[in-house]
Amino acid sequence: MAGPLILAFDTSAAHCAAALVSGDTVLVARAEEMGRGQAERLMPMIEELLAETGHGWRDLDALGVGIGPGNFTGIRISVAAARGLALALGIPAVGVSGFEAADPDRAAPFWAVIPGPRGTVYAQRRGGAPTDPEILPDTALASLDAPVLRLDAVPADRLAVHIARVTATRWQDAPTRPAPLYLRPADAAPARDTGPAILP
Repeated sequence: MAGPLILAFDTSAAHCAAALVSGDTVLVARAEEMGRGQAERLMPMIEELLAETGHGWRDLDALGVGIGPGNFTGIRISVAAARGLALALGIPAVGVSGFEAADPDRAAPFWAVIPGPRGTVYAQRRGGAPTDPEILPDTALASLDAPVLRLDAVPADRLAVHIARVTATRWQDAPTRPAPLYLRPADAAPARDTGPAILP
């Protein structure tokens, strides 16, 4: 095998995407557009990818997971799955933000932009030393000081591949457990009986 076998997946937007990558070789990548149902679809999709390539769970060296920002529920689905699989398989799981996954090979400065709610975007200046992520009105995009790459212009299966490639540069560095990247509070009010929190 040309390199570590990395499974990456993302449900941070209206899709369920996964990729299996070994070194520079994309063995398989798949994405399905869906507004809901990612929790039910993610694990069967991953098992289909493994079966299609003749691999099993124990062949995996590391996991990569998209941590957002994006859809709150979708992010929690993927992060929880990555943590559970990493614990069960005894392999590292690496959290990769949408900003990092936008274009891992691009060295020149650019703004990675992720659509947000109510006329806003999540943005981070990449290339060189990245800035802190921020929330901007979408009207501010025209005045940014570098080209803009919108994450919704990147096909979801390619996004999963990019997450795997970023993971390949980190998985041996004893990464911390992945955690959701939230840049704003949830829109919904918390329920009286709140569910379990994702531990740090």
